[in-house]
Order: sequence, then C-alpha cells, then structure tokens
Amino acid sequence: MNFTHPTRRQMLRTTLGIGAVLSLAEKGQAKANPPEPVIEWNAHIFSPDVKKYPLHPKAVYQPDVSIHPADPLAAYLKRLDEEGIDRAVIVHPEPYGDNHRLMLDCLKREPKRLRGTSLFYPKDPEAPAKLAALVKEEPHIVSTRFHAHRGKEDYLDTFADAGVRALWKKAHELGLVIELHIGPNYAQQAGEAIKAFPGCKVLIDHLAEPHMGTGPEFADVLDLAKYPNVYMKLSGLNHFAKDEPYYESALPFTSRVIKEFGPERLVWGSGSPKIVDVHLKGYSEKERAMVKGGNIRKLLGWS
Repeated sequence: MNFTHPTRRQMLRTTLGIGAVLSLAEKGQAKANPPEPVIEWNAHIFSPDVKKYPLHPKAVYQPDVSIHPADPLAAYLKRLDEEGIDRAVIVHPEPYGDNHRLMLDCLKREPKRLRGTSLFYPKDPEAPAKLAALVKEEPHIVSTRFHAHRGKEDYLDTFADAGVRALWKKAHELGLVIELHIGPNYAQQAGEAIKAFPGCKVLIDHLAEPHMGTGPEFADVLDLAKYPNVYMKLSGLNHFAKDEPYYESALPFTSRVIKEFGPERLVWGSGSPKIVDVHLKGYSEKERAMVKGGNIRKLLGWS
C-alpha cells in the first residue's frame, strides 16, 4: 500500500481552507451579535423661530432661544457624529409645555435615528387623551415626563393626585416609559405610584437630583431599585459636580448608585459617552456598552 505525504502547498491549502471556514463562522457570529449602539437620552432641542415654535404660556422658565442655530436639529446631529453617538432620544423641553410641534418635526426628519419624549400637565383633565392622540400621530414618542422637585411644584402636588395617576395609567397602557425628573423628596411618593402600576417602565432623570434632597430622602431613591423595571439615568452630573468633562469628584456617589441599580438598569445621557467608562471603570466592556445604549435599545425594543 502506497502512502503519499502531503506537500507543503497541500498543507497550506488545507490550513487556509480551515481558516476560511473559521473566518466565515466568525463573520456570521459578528452578524448575529452586532455591537450595541451608543444612544443618548437627554438633549433638548430649541429653535430661535418663535413664530413657528412659540414658548408655552405656562412655561416654567423662559430660555433665550435666540442663541440657538437656525437649524438646531442639524447642529445636534453634528454633535452626535462628533461624539460617536449612533442614536438619541431627545427630550421635549419644558418651555414648550404640551405643544410638541418642534419634537414632531424633528422625529419626521430623522425617524430612524431619533426617538422622543412628551410632556403634559397632570392637572389638565384632557392630558391622557392628548397623550394618546400624540402617540397615534407619532409612534416614535416613547415616553412621557413628570417633573417634581423642590422649587418646581408647578406640575403636581403629589404623585397620589388623580390627574397624575390618570396620565401615568394612560402612559402605561400605551407602553411608554415613565420619565421622572424628581428630587429625592418625591421618591417615596413615586414608589407608591410605581407599585400601583405593576410592570410600568420607569426612568429616573439625573440621578434624582441628589443635591436637592437630604441623605435620608436619597435613601428612598435607592429603595426604588427594588422595582425591576425602574432604571436610573447617569446624567446631570454637572448639576452638582464642576470638574468636567468626566466629573471624577462624583465617583464615590455614582459608584453607590450604580451598585444599587446595577449596570443592567443604568442609562447614560449628556456629555460624552466616555463618562460611562470613567464611572464604570471596574465593570466589563459589555456592561459599559449596555449603559451607553444597550439598555435603552432593549427598554424601547429599538431594533
């Protein structure tokens, strides 16, 4: 029986063949598990065109919109590109009240890259119906926002108010995220509302503005982590820390909040996404990617 030993060329072809198969397998795996997008949830869009986009009569503050560019959305998209941010949830600003015309125009221009939030007045008995109509008109509205902290009692008295509960209920029925811009003193009340609507998706803005409350009150904020559908936003660091761009002075505080909610229920917004790398230095790359955008994508079902 004759045995023929393979030549070096045959061995090389065999090796390359195996390598080609492995390369195809790796490409298939990468396609099946694409990297998480970087998604920001925080920015406000203001237009200097006050005739087309007037400020609301009930505006809680009057910004100088003249300082913004004629095409504010184009300027914002440029910033996203510069920061390496793939998508964004833009937040409807309070000065426009429940007039969402600017938000709607932005979403129509960038339906693939953007999602938006809404704002209504809980004391308005028509607010739930207005929310439903808005979402019907623009399905890329993914959230409605409640404001309540010291110095801002304009929207509601307590989270037990009938108007708050009715608007919250409608948002829950529509599958929207409840965005809470609250101070620590409202955390306990918010917890009661969360408990009243099991399964509701909640996002707490700006680390619950810790500088606006006391230590015992912030303990109530941390207690909200017991609800599995409550997320915390790693944003607003500049509200109480001044060492931009990464606010390392806040690390002892943020590390405690991150530990309580976990990286799987943390959402980044504002500034550079590198803030996540600094404040979650001890976590894995996969966990940081979830905070930078994966958690939002999952929360919104944003494919």
